[in-house]
Amino acid sequence: MQVTARFAADLAALWPEEDRAGPLGLAVSGGPDSLALLLLAAEALPGQVAVASIDHGLRPEAAAEVALVGRIAREQGIPFTALTVALAPGNLMAEARAARYAALARWAEDTGLGAVATAHHADDQAETLLMRLNRGSGIAGLAGVRAQGTLPGCDIPLIRPVLGWRKADLAAVVATAGITPADDPSNTNLAFDRARMRAALAGAEWLDPLQIAASAAHLGEAWQALAWYAELDWHEMVMREVSDIGTPGFSYCANVPRIIAIETILRIIRELGGHATRAEAARAWERLWAGENASLGGVLAVPGVERVEKVGVPMRVWRFRPEPVRGSVN
Repeated sequence: MQVTARFAADLAALWPEEDRAGPLGLAVSGGPDSLALLLLAAEALPGQVAVASIDHGLRPEAAAEVALVGRIAREQGIPFTALTVALAPGNLMAEARAARYAALARWAEDTGLGAVATAHHADDQAETLLMRLNRGSGIAGLAGVRAQGTLPGCDIPLIRPVLGWRKADLAAVVATAGITPADDPSNTNLAFDRARMRAALAGAEWLDPLQIAASAAHLGEAWQALAWYAELDWHEMVMREVSDIGTPGFSYCANVPRIIAIETILRIIRELGGHATRAEAARAWERLWAGENASLGGVLAVPGVERVEKVGVPMRVWRFRPEPVRGSVN
C-alpha cells in the first residue's frame, strides 16, 4: 500500500533500522489518529509492534475505548497492555499528559521496547503553534511538538512518525479498514483552548496546517541551535565554587544574549537543587542585568562586575548560592 510505504519511510527517518533494539510501542487512544498509527505500524512492522492504551479516569467512556483498542490490537495479532493512571491535583490537561508519558515510560522499560510512537499529526502541530503564539510563548514553546525525543526518566526514544500527515489522511486509513473509531467529546468541547483553536482553524480555509507545522519545525531547529549555544555557555562561562563555610554555588560570566542566559540560569538553579520556570528566569535576568539581586527556586543570585582572567576584561559576574534558611545566621 502506498500509505504503508509512506509511513515506513517517515518511521525510518526518525528511527533507523540499525538503531532498533526492540519492538515499537504505540500509544493508542481509540481515536482515528492513533488507530491509523496502529494499522500503519502493523503493516510496516509485522510482529514488531506492541500497543498500550491508557485510561486517565476522567470519563466513563474511557474503559470502553481502551477495550476497543485491545480488541483491534488482538485482531491484528499485536500484544496489548491496558494502563491506568491517577492524576495529581492541578492543571487537568498538564497532569494527564505528565501521567500518560510516565506510564508509557514504565511500560516501555518493563516490556523491552525499542521506541514508543504517538500519533501527533500536522493539524495537532498547527493548533499547538497558534495556541502558543496567542499566549506569547518563547522559542522553546513555539517549537511545538518535537518529532523525536526521549520518554521521561529513561533513554527510550519517543517518536512521532505521522507528524507530517494531515488528520484527514489518518482518518482515511481507519475508514478504509472499516473500523469505527472512538469519539472523545473533549475534542469538540469549547471549554478547552485546543478545541476552540481547532474550530477556528476549521473555519479558516486560507490557513494551511502543513505550512504552519513546517514553521514549527523550523522553530524547532532554531531552538536546537540555541540549546547548543547554551551548552557552550555553561561549559565556558559557569564556574563551580564553594564558599568559606562550605556552601556550594556557581559564578556565571554573563555576556551572552538574554535568551541564552535564561537557559544557563535555569541550569544553575537545577544544579543547586531548585526549580524555576523560564518566565521566572527571565525576570531574574532583568533584575541581575539592572544590578539588583534576584531570588528564584530557593537560590539567591547576586550581580557584580569583575575582571575575568580568562577573558582579560571586566565582565558581569553573577554569583548563585542556595538561599539561607530564614532565621539562620551565616
